[in-house]
Amino acid sequence: MNRSLALLACLLTAALLAACSSQPIARRDGSSSVRSFSIKELAKGDVDTVIEIHQQEVITALRTLTLKLYRRNPNEWRKSGFASADAAAAALFRPVENWQLAPHKDLPWETALLEPWRNDFAGDRVKTLMDGLLVMHMGAFDHQTEFYLLSEVDAQKLYNAARNTEAVVWKLSNARNAQGELILLSNGFDDNGVPNLSFEREFGKLIGIQDTLAKIIEDKSNRAIRFGVVNVASMVFLPI
Repeated sequence: MNRSLALLACLLTAALLAACSSQPIARRDGSSSVRSFSIKELAKGDVDTVIEIHQQEVITALRTLTLKLYRRNPNEWRKSGFASADAAAAALFRPVENWQLAPHKDLPWETALLEPWRNDFAGDRVKTLMDGLLVMHMGAFDHQTEFYLLSEVDAQKLYNAARNTEAVVWKLSNARNAQGELILLSNGFDDNGVPNLSFEREFGKLIGIQDTLAKIIEDKSNRAIRFGVVNVASMVFLPI
């Protein structure tokens, strides 16, 4: 028993020293890359930590895109009765705080990704679209928010989520109403005619994160990904 306690103490000390030895990334927004140590970390492998970091980056990218879409399309957050774009975006991601118990995770994401493009849709298009993307991407992680040595993540689902997101990006850039206007504004031009491609970059980051993680999981599991594409005309999504 004493030997077991001594071994556990050594593991804890090593983990704490490792956590203290690296310097945090200095980000422009002032946020820190430091992850607080927990006893649960001892039940995680390196890949589990990689999965969690990638998932947090996915959620961050979706938050950024939600806020940007609300700011470009202020009538949408007003439809939901919010006082600002920031308040609307914050409310959309509140279920993530306790995701596994949130009924939100059972939202039919395929329907949510199709509804905003209907000309007769009267609801908050940004909320519906980003709800669909959030649930789909969390579904690619099997709706888990913590990962341990025995956790399993399907590389195919991650890959499929990236392809489905590409189809949504195409729709966002091309879907128009009966008057020929874009249904939701995203990329555009500034007052000097310079193109603003910030939406494209953020979506590209989101897709890249999922593709990179899919390759990592594919290598770990030795289960090859079946490559596929979404027909953007029919918008029939790949399964998650």
